[in-house]
Amino acid sequence: MTTTEETVWKERLSAMDTSIEAIQLPGKSEDRLAQDEEWCVVTVEGSEKRIRFHDYAAIYEIPGLYEGLFYDRLECISPYRVTRLLAEVMRERGQSPEDLRVLDLGAGNGMVGDELQSLGVKTIVGVDIIPEARAAARRDREGIYQAYFVTDMTDLPKDDAQRLVSKELNCLTTVATLGFGDIPPKAFSTALSLIATPGWLAFNIKEDFLQEREDSGFARMVRELSRLGVIRIEAYRRYRHRLAIDGRPLYYVAMIASKRKEVPLRLTEGADPPRLQ
Repeated sequence: MTTTEETVWKERLSAMDTSIEAIQLPGKSEDRLAQDEEWCVVTVEGSEKRIRFHDYAAIYEIPGLYEGLFYDRLECISPYRVTRLLAEVMRERGQSPEDLRVLDLGAGNGMVGDELQSLGVKTIVGVDIIPEARAAARRDREGIYQAYFVTDMTDLPKDDAQRLVSKELNCLTTVATLGFGDIPPKAFSTALSLIATPGWLAFNIKEDFLQEREDSGFARMVRELSRLGVIRIEAYRRYRHRLAIDGRPLYYVAMIASKRKEVPLRLTEGADPPRLQ
């Protein structure tokens, strides 16, 4: 049975011209793989290819594979969950998603952009570091993004920075991108610095990466931004992000924050946030 959480991506997938014949997950001998070690075998026009889940360039090159693997097979719902929580918080404060001008960091093939558009957001700007992501978004979701930058946010070229500032963005979204090295803390803080004050921030992260012991830097980054008053957490919701290849639920936390101050320069220049005592 189709739920409201599935509607947007299912309609997209049904309209795609895909040549995928089968998607096979590893057998029992490889159960309990770490999330960033998972892989599948995809059959396209009679040819089998093994692809790691974090090899996004290879996944994006095959139309429908991202949706078929993560959303149909493994039941991912994060773009829906994070964007709906953002809309819920905004409406509680008398604001509308239609007023947002969004920077979608780690935009990939446009899953989050699709959900934002369904909420009435008219200005969505994508950013990703790999050209295959932009190519897939243009192929599968033409018109979702008013602009899409392929750039490195840890070393943002001046021209790209000026063009992004000119968009007058007031919301940052980044979904299913934090904590595995896909987007470093410096890229996150640089993107946040491009958002107007006051503004909005909507993101999610695997719950393990918010623990005090984690070493990806995001727990410290979020705590430091909160301590400095740069952001204020407005909503925090734990939910099942998707299934692992062995059927285990993978839990993430969706977070909505308001941006209340400018990001300190030291956080965008690559200095690690201090460890809080």
